[in-house]
Amino acid sequence: MGTVLQHLTAAKSSGRKLLAVLIDPDFGQDEVRLERTVQNACMAKADLIFVGGSLLTSAAFDRCVELVKHWSSKPVVLFPGSPSQLSAHADAVLFLSLISGRNPELLIGHHVVAAPTVKALGLEAIPTGYMLVDGGRTTTAHYVSQSSPIPHDKPGIAAATALAGELLGLRSIYLDTGSGAPRSVSPEMIAAVRATVDLPIIVGGGIRTAEQARQLCAAGADVLVVGTAFEEDPERIFAMSEAVHG
Repeated sequence: MGTVLQHLTAAKSSGRKLLAVLIDPDFGQDEVRLERTVQNACMAKADLIFVGGSLLTSAAFDRCVELVKHWSSKPVVLFPGSPSQLSAHADAVLFLSLISGRNPELLIGHHVVAAPTVKALGLEAIPTGYMLVDGGRTTTAHYVSQSSPIPHDKPGIAAATALAGELLGLRSIYLDTGSGAPRSVSPEMIAAVRATVDLPIIVGGGIRTAEQARQLCAAGADVLVVGTAFEEDPERIFAMSEAVHG
């Protein structure tokens, strides 16, 4: 088990909740903005920094990860939207398999392409069952993945899907409504997954308030990922950090 996965597993075992800030790789085109974002995340005591996204418009991905790692002592974890989003400067990569969909490229195809590079770079790979959930509108993640999300009000489907991922040997579960989604994964769905699997549960998409953060952590989320809300209002991350860590 790699260092970052050990960190996630130990936090889950002790009941300690973690906050991850998701940074868009396109931030790398504006180094002043990127540095300010990383500094705010560190001041807010974020536990992890994720870098990645569904749609990459910048060719400076590796440079972005290098700068994030330079400015932060926190673990930097890749959240790749494609096999091209890899960098030796990161501490780990979420090796995502879209288990909620039926797109073969996102179940195994991209992994075959990326695996040799991941090994050559010496990245810690965290096998992660990625589950898209309906967040109220079609997001970039839904469109790019060409897959239907799990209905928001069907926690049983999410629980069964997560269990299948656990039985297949995956080491974490990521529930996501997508960047900019109007709503987050419901506490009921998180609770259903928590009652079914013994893996660290990562939750992202549509998390905009400290109260939401409290509810999702109480339901069983181990890691909350905040991206769009942080970009819109950097000060918001401090209240969310208090909610998660409290």
